[in-house]
Amino acid sequence: MAKKAAPTVGDKAPAFSMPADDGTKIKLADFKGQNVILYFYPKDDTAGCTKEACDFTDGMPKFTKADAVVIGVSKDSVASHQKFKKKHKLKVTLGADEDGKVCEAYATWVEKSMYGRKYMGIERSTFLIDGKGVIRAEWRKVKVPGHADEVLDAVKGL
Repeated sequence: MAKKAAPTVGDKAPAFSMPADDGTKIKLADFKGQNVILYFYPKDDTAGCTKEACDFTDGMPKFTKADAVVIGVSKDSVASHQKFKKKHKLKVTLGADEDGKVCEAYATWVEKSMYGRKYMGIERSTFLIDGKGVIRAEWRKVKVPGHADEVLDAVKGL
């Protein structure tokens, strides 16, 4: 089976459905007409992931004003997301992609390497999806400092 090409700017965003931290199911289709910031991060409650989630949370009033919802996605469980969200008073929605289907659809499940050891993991990535379900911007191999502001600028530019 041929590997699917990674979705990119101008493509229709891959549909998704996964459990959210509040126990509901979140689907891309639920956000028609709204901008969606879909960001993928490796693991709940690790330094970089916490900083990124807090930065998006701090910017929530501005994202809301720009008619954007922010959804963080990792392979952590709903219970892990709930703990993470409560501990850091996060305002973003967290999606539990435990089977990795959403990560695969967005090509964020990649081979990584640390200290010469190769392993599979989530590449920190963000996608800006417009109200029509089209990817308008993407960021791969995200560096956390300043990232939430950069995404906000892109949303405002739509």
